[in-house]
Amino acid sequence: MPKKHGNSLLELTDRTKRRNAAETRFKAYGIAAIAIGLLMLVILITTIVGKGVGAFQQTFVTLNVELLENKLDKNGNRNLDDIKKVTTFGYAPIIRGAIEAKVKELGIETPLKSKDMAQLLSKDAAAQLREYVLAHPDEIGKTVEFRFLAQSRVDGYLKGRVSRDSIGNDKNISAAQLDLVDALVKVGVIKKTFNSAFIFGSDASDARPEAAGMGVSMVGSLFMMLVVLALALPIGVAASIYLEEFAPQNWLTDIIEVNIANLAAVPSIVFGILGLAVFINYMHLPTSAPLVGGLVLTLMTLPTIIISTRASLKAVPPSIRDAALGVGASKMQAVFHHVLPLAAPGILTGTIIGLAQALGETAPLLLIGMVGFIASNAPDSVASGLLDPNSAMPAQIYEWAKRADPAFYERAWGGIIILLVFLITMNTLAVILRRRFERRW
Repeated sequence: MPKKHGNSLLELTDRTKRRNAAETRFKAYGIAAIAIGLLMLVILITTIVGKGVGAFQQTFVTLNVELLENKLDKNGNRNLDDIKKVTTFGYAPIIRGAIEAKVKELGIETPLKSKDMAQLLSKDAAAQLREYVLAHPDEIGKTVEFRFLAQSRVDGYLKGRVSRDSIGNDKNISAAQLDLVDALVKVGVIKKTFNSAFIFGSDASDARPEAAGMGVSMVGSLFMMLVVLALALPIGVAASIYLEEFAPQNWLTDIIEVNIANLAAVPSIVFGILGLAVFINYMHLPTSAPLVGGLVLTLMTLPTIIISTRASLKAVPPSIRDAALGVGASKMQAVFHHVLPLAAPGILTGTIIGLAQALGETAPLLLIGMVGFIASNAPDSVASGLLDPNSAMPAQIYEWAKRADPAFYERAWGGIIILLVFLITMNTLAVILRRRFERRW
């Protein structure tokens, strides 16, 4: 009988068993890592949505307000200049009378005086009423239905953020006022509904957190991104084309490439300091302006665009260049007519990702003062949008997060939701554009 030499291919050796076991463990580690990553993502999204979704709902108080002629237009001539002389303090008694009349009409018994009842409304109510009267002076003398914002403590009470136990030392709300709130909720005078003003409105002072919105800061971010796009894209693409296609390979270009790579890793706050020193202190550009913010973010975004553009140009096969040169095209014609169109999807992707990164930056904006300004009005022109003081979405979120009132903290989480929607949209657009314009060779 012949003697066997070696092991059979049909039998697993101990070494093969150990290798298979190691491979199985590695797959388990990979699956566990993915599961942990997904779990962290779910926790993050759940926390953000859970804490921020309340900002998209707001408590309103519906009242029938009699626009008293003897208070608002004593002369009775509907002269707008005379009506403007009545300040918000002149509208406060009208609001107090309206809520007192509503409580009496509903037969609700309360020990509160009209002044205490009116404290359930936002301090923005008088300004809202005054703006309406100035826009509709013919309505003076009539009774008009208004939806006023409730003050932040009332809103927090309906959202569970404020409880009767937590108001012991709170000077802004009392137990008797919460009793009145409960009674008015039952009859539908006080309701919690969707608040579009949070998305499209402007920021408010510390005394009116319920009136604060993201709209104007979104406009500020838009103008900053326009500046970044107008500067970073042409400069970044032109620099990339020169370095990749035309620049000679020597020690000077090596130094430039190393510095571009290093700039991509520089902390963003360093660019903020650079912007403060150059654009504000030296060039004397306006503080807190989207133009300065856009210039700072352009400096920060350029390395990202240059690196991604060069990678896209490198990905184009050399045969494309050789074929173009072989049929008589010049170097520039080969690059702009053949190489650049094939690299366009990668360039667009890198640009959009760079813009998304810039959109979420806060540190550079801290240095140029875009968190120290309360943006209360939207710009009325392109020039004012670029040069007037404004805020940006990440700076607005930072500003809300450091304010004392819990209502601002809720709005900070809501602002994060809006910012994430913008970032996800931009990154999705990058993927769609890449797949739409990608060419095979």
